[in-house]
Amino acid sequence: MKISSNFDSGNIEVADAADPTNIKLRIRKDNESDFFQWFHFQATGPADAERAFTIVNAGEAAYSKGWEGYQACASYDREDWFRVPTTYDGKQLRFAHVPTQEAVYYAYFAPYSRERHRDLIARSQMSPRARLEVLGETLDGDDLDLLVIGDDAAQDRKACWLIARQHPGESMAEWWMEGFLERALDPDDAVARAVLDRAVLYVVPNMNPDGSRRGHLRTNATGANLNRVWAEPSMEKSPEVFLVRQRMVETGLDFSLDVHGDEAMPYNFVIGSAHVPSADDRMKSLLPAFKQAYQQANPDFQTEHGYSAPAKANLAICSSNLAEEFKALTMTLEMPFKDNADAPDARNGWSPERCRQLGRDALTALYAVVNDLR
Repeated sequence: MKISSNFDSGNIEVADAADPTNIKLRIRKDNESDFFQWFHFQATGPADAERAFTIVNAGEAAYSKGWEGYQACASYDREDWFRVPTTYDGKQLRFAHVPTQEAVYYAYFAPYSRERHRDLIARSQMSPRARLEVLGETLDGDDLDLLVIGDDAAQDRKACWLIARQHPGESMAEWWMEGFLERALDPDDAVARAVLDRAVLYVVPNMNPDGSRRGHLRTNATGANLNRVWAEPSMEKSPEVFLVRQRMVETGLDFSLDVHGDEAMPYNFVIGSAHVPSADDRMKSLLPAFKQAYQQANPDFQTEHGYSAPAKANLAICSSNLAEEFKALTMTLEMPFKDNADAPDARNGWSPERCRQLGRDALTALYAVVNDLR
């Protein structure tokens, strides 16, 4: 059995591969950080023979409760990702599989590669509705891409920002972005046309290119958790946030959606920012309107389960920081690593296609509130 992870977003260390039915692995920590949970590797060996993997440090992972009820992802062609039987005993994660092909990729969730990101950007910029801005470079020298969709020269347009993958291991966020962009750029979609008559969309499909490529769960190249530095970002430690926030100040902001994944909760939900000090009645009323429209557009979104609102806003977190700064509807969207408990899919769990569809339908929810954003 050959185990390899020397590729985009690869992350695994081999402790013992002598017995193909009891391969012992360890997940590598994020650089300069104690966060870890993302894994992605290829295993090559005989087809039609059982192979089983044990991640021996799973119980020490950042969100070990997330392993409960979790099923690992597998793929032969890196396009079709399916789930394999997985168990967790409180310390170790074990998954077993009898593959039909020699080489199989296994991952925490279906990866979204930097190459696919580049294809998405290249395809999007071909639309007459879109143009590309490179806001600057990451610490590893990668481009930080911004797609501007709509007429940003018009004075009456609302500025709607959508960002994803501040936490690089939450790859479902960029699958969501792919679906959102496909619909926003579809010239035959009436909802997209109506939104762009009223708003300009500023879209950052991947906020953390370095962490994505390095196979990190939560942080950038220097170990910074980007969703905790919005109060004081720096070019030295968190240029991704510094550059995006600087551009937001230039454009103004009437709406923002920060797209994430949640390790433990098997639901899709949003968290608003009505708890920030300056929240007024208008800001508070927009959140339930958006939620209701989103749930009507796509039943994979729900409003019953989610996080409890904190007593005090943490203004270092993206959505809270932007709500306080811009007095706008700002939200965080969470999607599951596991499955949608309201509509489970035994083969695929929560999948890239369902992420894409949830992204497409977000445009309907935005259309429902766009006239009231200011």
